[in-house]
Amino acid sequence: MEKNKKLHIGLIFGGNSSEYDVSKRSAHNIYDAMDKDRYDVSLFLMTKDGYFLDHEASSRVFDGEPEDEVAKQELSKLDTRNPLAPILNLGEAADIDVFFPIIHGNLGEDGTIQGLLRLLHKPYVGTGILGSAMSFDKDITKKIVKLAGVPTTRYEVVTPLTAEQFSYQSLSDKLGRTLFIKPANQGSSVGIHKVENEAEYSEGLRDAFRYDNKVLIEEAIEGPEELEISILGNDHPIASKIGAIKVPASDAFYTYDNKFVDASQVQFDVPVDISDELAQKITEMGLTTYRALGLKGMARIDYLVSKDDQPYMSEVNTLPGFTNISLYPQLFAASGISYSELIDRLVQLAIDEFERQTKILYDFKPLPPKDQTIDKN
Repeated sequence: MEKNKKLHIGLIFGGNSSEYDVSKRSAHNIYDAMDKDRYDVSLFLMTKDGYFLDHEASSRVFDGEPEDEVAKQELSKLDTRNPLAPILNLGEAADIDVFFPIIHGNLGEDGTIQGLLRLLHKPYVGTGILGSAMSFDKDITKKIVKLAGVPTTRYEVVTPLTAEQFSYQSLSDKLGRTLFIKPANQGSSVGIHKVENEAEYSEGLRDAFRYDNKVLIEEAIEGPEELEISILGNDHPIASKIGAIKVPASDAFYTYDNKFVDASQVQFDVPVDISDELAQKITEMGLTTYRALGLKGMARIDYLVSKDDQPYMSEVNTLPGFTNISLYPQLFAASGISYSELIDRLVQLAIDEFERQTKILYDFKPLPPKDQTIDKN
């Protein structure tokens, strides 16, 4: 990249996931935090149907026009029979220097958009294809971090094909009376249920299967404290201070409504007052998890801490929220890195990783012509 050149950032938001509105809020905050003396910003909205809108149409939605109306107008201009129709409007991306995808959940954190941006041969903020895919799947995440020596909660995986093999009783005998049901590939607590009997288990499992065909049945940690840490970097990541989330006693866990609809009863301790020993343990676990999953750019890692101060890795978010109450930027602000500086670092990390990738060789040895005989003597 040319030094002192004003960078052109492609900010991608929206998406086809349960976290669609969260993405739009994050995009506004990121846009506002970008130094316009350093960046030109083009907006690309991915509609709920998975179609990209161009900058002009995306800006209309960004500025408050009814999205469904704008999307209907723009999609009427496309030949939807064209298999490339969903991404045609990215043709405007020729002069984009760095993409900043802030699509949470499906298509955004599972490696899909990362693969698309790699095909476009463009730098992008955040983790690559494999790290994104592994981290998005809670089952795979737990398997990887367990191999790396990071404690995580016990669980069983249930699918529609194996559901009959798992009753509430058989699972509670192994994992305890209180269980959590979690879709493996979802975020923001969508489809999660806390259950304590057969009826709750059956209903919770039925609902979870609406969001994924792989569901985790996880043990509960008694009276846990929910702690989070933010990680920033590529090959030499740094960790933020640690924060805590305290939800009302009447709530079973940190729900979607707690996070985004009404957070007035949720208490955030940033940074949280914990022992040096626990802070060091969580920091080491966070950096180990980050490296084990091959993450780049950024991640927020969530923990459940038992009453005896044993932390368990709960979840990894490779494109964490940037809403007004999101802890990823808050934790780095508390660690001395402002919102604007955080954006600058993420953009530079994207450029660094792209340049590293371009140095990798993919040479091949050509085969002889088809009709040429190979002499094995």
